[in-house]
Amino acid sequence: MRKMKRTLVVSDIHGELEMLDALLEKAAYDPAEDRLYLLGDYIDRGPDSKAVVDRVMELVRGGAVALQGNHEDMMIRSLIDGNEKTWRNWTGRNGGEATLKSYGFEPESFLFAEDEDFVKPYLHSDILTRHLDFIRSLPYYSEADGFLFVHAGVKPGIPPEETDPYDLVWIRDVFHTGYAGEETVVFGHTPTMGLHGDKDNHHIYFGANRIIGIDGGAVFGGQLNCLVLPEKEELSVTAASKKCPGA
Repeated sequence: MRKMKRTLVVSDIHGELEMLDALLEKAAYDPAEDRLYLLGDYIDRGPDSKAVVDRVMELVRGGAVALQGNHEDMMIRSLIDGNEKTWRNWTGRNGGEATLKSYGFEPESFLFAEDEDFVKPYLHSDILTRHLDFIRSLPYYSEADGFLFVHAGVKPGIPPEETDPYDLVWIRDVFHTGYAGEETVVFGHTPTMGLHGDKDNHHIYFGANRIIGIDGGAVFGGQLNCLVLPEKEELSVTAASKKCPGA
């Protein structure tokens, strides 16, 4: 008897290539038999952002669907738009420095002291250019079989196609508490320990209002989760060390 086609969903990898590969191996991911959705935040904070983007591109060539997350949004706004506030926020608070280091750039070429005048750095490599083109091409959401896949969530009462993309990659509480749509929304962005109200609980969060949060805070010492559909089962790999969570 032919087995039912599985859907695997992963989010918030944040440069943790070893965890991603271990999770896909644990899931026995088969691109010929399984559908894979990646919900964004491939970069920042972790050690191997460049390698993770390479892996995501490879997975997309094999049939996976990859979405854009808020950290990709910050990367694009910093490297393409380059305004001072966004640049300092990305590299100073949200892990952008780890991403740029993974592309071979030295900190003195892109970090600025608080009292230092800002001039947009010129950072160029062929690989970075290809990766930025890929990231900018990524959609913000995808729908299939009664599920809506998105990085952060949707604005309650507004269809995703009419929603500001900024909300799709940044929204939090108003979605968590106010969503009442028919589709089940699978999302990352907000570590599940916050959704559970338990700092030690990194497992997938199944909300009563048809929301499923899967960000296990892998880069903060939690776990990288994989939601398996239609069974709504969890597979995960655990991080080796603890770190303090941020935005």
